[in-house]
Amino acid sequence: MAAGVIVTLLTITLVSTTAVGFDSCVSDKGDPEDLSVIHIYGKCSPFNAPSPSSSWANTVINMAAKDPERLSYLSSLVAQRPTSAPIASGQNVLNIGNYVVRAKIGTPGQLMFMVLDTSSDNAWVPCSGCYGCSSAVFAPNASATYASMDCTLPECTQVRGLACPSAGAGAGACLFNQSYGGDSSFSATLSHDSLRLGTDIIPNYAFGCINAVSGNNVPPQGLLGLGRGSMSLLSQSGPLYSGVFSYCLPSFKSYYFSGSLKLGPLGQPKNIRTTPLLKSPHRPSLYYVNLTSVSVGRVTVPIAPELLAFDPVSGSGTIIDSGTVITRFAKPAYEAIRDEFRNRVSGPFSTIGARLPFSTIGAFDTCFAVTHESVAPAITFHFQGLDLVLPMENTLIHTSAGNLACLAMAAGNSVLNVIANLQQQNLRILFDTANSRLGIARELCN
Repeated sequence: MAAGVIVTLLTITLVSTTAVGFDSCVSDKGDPEDLSVIHIYGKCSPFNAPSPSSSWANTVINMAAKDPERLSYLSSLVAQRPTSAPIASGQNVLNIGNYVVRAKIGTPGQLMFMVLDTSSDNAWVPCSGCYGCSSAVFAPNASATYASMDCTLPECTQVRGLACPSAGAGAGACLFNQSYGGDSSFSATLSHDSLRLGTDIIPNYAFGCINAVSGNNVPPQGLLGLGRGSMSLLSQSGPLYSGVFSYCLPSFKSYYFSGSLKLGPLGQPKNIRTTPLLKSPHRPSLYYVNLTSVSVGRVTVPIAPELLAFDPVSGSGTIIDSGTVITRFAKPAYEAIRDEFRNRVSGPFSTIGARLPFSTIGAFDTCFAVTHESVAPAITFHFQGLDLVLPMENTLIHTSAGNLACLAMAAGNSVLNVIANLQQQNLRILFDTANSRLGIARELCN
């Protein structure tokens, strides 16, 4: 068995404002391989409601309640059904649980806060004149390097919902219309302009310039696709980043702190344990890994192999995703993990004819008195060549009153297992597509 990677994460409680003696909301340090990654509710985010006085436990519970929408999008990709999500996956969950990075678009650069999405290839931003968008928009007319793209260009065939002129009608702007979240939609023009990340400038970067949105889920400032497809940041940046990036996601509670995004092979951890990245030919954007088993304490949970096995045809298996809040397993797999966890927690306290009571709060169905947390077992994800041991700070979430602890995982709505961002916090996650490997190393992201 490979040596374990021990991760140390933080409980969902609030950082004391008296412990901070500096303003962390500063521009990036100028290192081209390092960008600040900010939780969407953090102090440095323009979307930072709720305030620090709010209950972060309740905030995370509410965020996790929206995960099924995210999973429906991911599942629609896997099943090759027409998706209801737009060019960038996750608009319907952008303002509840993702991470943003500062980027500049155009010449001169216009600052936008773009959500990182490892399961999407495309980028988009709301543009000036957009109907239904927020006040923070990109102004194409103020950029000397902006241009819309027409239907004759090959990039236009790589977006869904096209509205190009019919054959013989001549070239026209590459327009597309897409819906998401069931009751929301947007229209956009495929465009290109300079994209600046840190001190790196990527010329002629293709993205969707949103013209109008409708419905209940209005997108914020934009999205940056970090997937593996032809329109993603890795593909469009060519040799600049050599197919390599990593991130360290700060804890949800880190209101005053940020993590980092490192682009390219320079500055990446050298001593890092890795597991192979797998690729579905039908859904090449997703980052699949080989999850072989799950342990609760010293017990390997009996899970049918087909619930974990990677199937490139059906798309079943396990992915690493930055946009889902809590880790989700196929229902039978989750129930097996949950039941073993419950047995281990309640066992020392149970008497003949009595068991420790468990309650449900939102997406969390295994909540128990915090006084029993001392006997809660560690959960280990066993990947090919790599064991990821989750300590209690990453396994449990505490209620705002502090009297209950809840297992921070849940059943999904498909055969896809998703290792989510709460379980990735305070880790360096390395995506090396050139060598088809994913690395995990302990790092305090704050």
